[in-house]
Amino acid sequence: MSVDTENLLKSFIELGLSEQKAKETLKNSAVTKNLSFILNEVRNVVLSDGIGMLLYHLATKTKPQISDHLPLLIKYIVTKKLDSTLRIDKAIEYTLSHISNVNVNELEKFCGVGVVVSPEEIEKVVEKLLLAHKNELLEKRYRFNVGQVMQQVRNELPWADGKAVKSEIDLQVFDLLGPKTESDLAPPPKNDKKSAKPIKVDNKQKSEVKEKRDLQGDNNSLTILDVMKKVNFHAPGENFKTDGYVVTENTEKLIKEHLKITGGQVRTRFPPEPNGILHIGHAKAININFGYAASHNGVCFLRYDDTNPEKEEEKFFTGIKDMVEWLGYKPYKITHSSDYFDQLYNWAVQLIKSGLAYVCHQTADEMKGFNPQPSPWRDRPIEESLQLFEDMKNGKIDEGAATLRMKITLEEGKLDPVAYRVRFIPHHRTGDKWCIYPTYDYTHCLCDSIENITHSLCTKEFQSRRSSYYWLCNALNIYCPVQWEYGRLNVNYTVVSKRKIAKLIDEGIVKDWDDPRLFTLTALRRRGFPAEAINNFCAQLGVTGAQSTVDPSMLEAYARDYLNNTAPRVMVVLDPLKITIENYPHNKPVNVSVPNFPSKPELGSHNVTFDKVIYIESNDFMEVAEKGYRRLAAGQSVGLRHAGYVLELKNVEKDATGKVTGLVCSCTEVEKVQIKPKAFIHWVSNPLEVEIRLYDSLFKHKNPEDPAEVPGGFLSDCNLDSLKILLCLADESIKTSKIYDKFQFERIGFFSVDPDTTTNKLVFNQTVGLKEDAGK
Repeated sequence: MSVDTENLLKSFIELGLSEQKAKETLKNSAVTKNLSFILNEVRNVVLSDGIGMLLYHLATKTKPQISDHLPLLIKYIVTKKLDSTLRIDKAIEYTLSHISNVNVNELEKFCGVGVVVSPEEIEKVVEKLLLAHKNELLEKRYRFNVGQVMQQVRNELPWADGKAVKSEIDLQVFDLLGPKTESDLAPPPKNDKKSAKPIKVDNKQKSEVKEKRDLQGDNNSLTILDVMKKVNFHAPGENFKTDGYVVTENTEKLIKEHLKITGGQVRTRFPPEPNGILHIGHAKAININFGYAASHNGVCFLRYDDTNPEKEEEKFFTGIKDMVEWLGYKPYKITHSSDYFDQLYNWAVQLIKSGLAYVCHQTADEMKGFNPQPSPWRDRPIEESLQLFEDMKNGKIDEGAATLRMKITLEEGKLDPVAYRVRFIPHHRTGDKWCIYPTYDYTHCLCDSIENITHSLCTKEFQSRRSSYYWLCNALNIYCPVQWEYGRLNVNYTVVSKRKIAKLIDEGIVKDWDDPRLFTLTALRRRGFPAEAINNFCAQLGVTGAQSTVDPSMLEAYARDYLNNTAPRVMVVLDPLKITIENYPHNKPVNVSVPNFPSKPELGSHNVTFDKVIYIESNDFMEVAEKGYRRLAAGQSVGLRHAGYVLELKNVEKDATGKVTGLVCSCTEVEKVQIKPKAFIHWVSNPLEVEIRLYDSLFKHKNPEDPAEVPGGFLSDCNLDSLKILLCLADESIKTSKIYDKFQFERIGFFSVDPDTTTNKLVFNQTVGLKEDAGK
């Protein structure tokens, strides 16, 4: 690249082009020539933001015929007379038709120079045009093509700012339709509808999107029951028809005995470890296991996999059951892996006697990795392993000095997984009876067999254990269920690892497992996420073999849509500004009726006090209104929602530092004002003081556990401003609110009463904000 070319490239980039765009431009000799001329014309001129890209637009659109007029157009762009691509295009159009006789006044008129379209004009035209399309809008909702309205506005107001027009259309559409529903968020139905294809969860699909469509077909307002009815799992008793299932000479007899016990009923189980609180990923597992059973008139067990007494606590047992029931599911039976410790021990002895298990003295480190050395004790005599295993059981062997291992190689190459290890720790339920405890690899399938589970549903990472699952049941000659795998759910901007959440608690970054910034189920409940919204979210994810990674905004959308129909509206002011109404029309406070759901008056209302002194949001007032500002300002009135009055500013009160401390206003009945206010704002009077907790993402990066994104580790990625606590003012109608009651604070968002609430102080957690910002 020559020096001249390098200089041009640098100049193009300084104009505002990306490096890639600048390089592409250099390949176009005509545009390069035009842009070089323009750059020469504006040398030594400091260009305002955005001017460079307008000059680039001129370089790409100008014609050789008007080269003599190019300096004039450049001047008009630099002086902001031609301040949009539309005006530049019009200027080129005019000069092309007046090559020899350009009249500056005609040019400016043709290009709309100096024409300013006010927000009020845009609002009025948009309102008129949307009214003409109202029926179609109500029918098609958010699938209505607003592009045609944009064009109609452009026809009437050719010089209106495009972004302002789009914003106004979006705002008025939102006011008419409300937040998007699940059907609005769903992909549009196809004209050529094909029947939903059955999905095998363990088959690799081309993409998660395809899997989801195959499973859900064209109906996107599905419940988890709808989803699970369409999953192509085997029928009870047809285990042998599934891929990878191992059939032995006893399989038929064992399945017949199984069917005699179950009556052909579907049986699933949700088997969490009681060493932590359930998180959003568990919500998917709960919905799939309980949902599949319910959709086929079956039953689902809640089984605590309590084989690690070191980390188990009573609060985790209780918390798990509470969350399952909170999501709306009732376990058929609550069981524990420890219920079967005696049977599991006897089966372990049977394996040793069959030459299929042995006592090993390799350390945990020696067994780690993909290619560990085979155990030198693999072929030790059966009687020796039996005696050593009994010694392990009787506490004669130290922790780490011996394990019982099964003679099988897993799909992932892991050799001889451990079945039992020594732990001198009392068990939550069995006390000091045992000092050896079974592992997941050993316990899982055997408990499934004992409980006659038909479908052992687990996440994809357990696929590599499927062969040991089948091997172990068949080795013991017992009924063998079928294991199906589905993709696990991950959420960005959070961690769900029990160890890492415990670290966050220990470091004081979060307060406990139910801190609303976490994605544990107790945290989500505390923050105000409805169980129904979480279930709907899980249903729309479907059941696929692909791992799902979603942003929190997806879950928030389901919460917002559900709460919009269930959370009554109230008025709360986060950052209060006092207003005294100098001509208050009553001699005492009066009650104002506020609908709980403005679009559904039949759902009732509540009264709020309206008095001489009210409070509004501080940002609902500006001394001097900026362009596009719609609320209270000098010379600009504002309406009070539900009160029926319009406020007009009379005086601004300030302290010694110049900070605004209060306003004096006059009020007029809304029917009597000559000029309709541009906005109606919320307010409170004789308010109740409440504590409001606002939340932001706990982490700065999508994947705080990824060392490539966060080299310093997840603790270094914490957002220290993820919690803000405000003392705010609320209308007194919420005074008797109970813990977990949910409300929509008008114009702010959805909030839930926090358990920290006392008789003297209400505390609210922000669940989600409103979908659209109607703040202007």
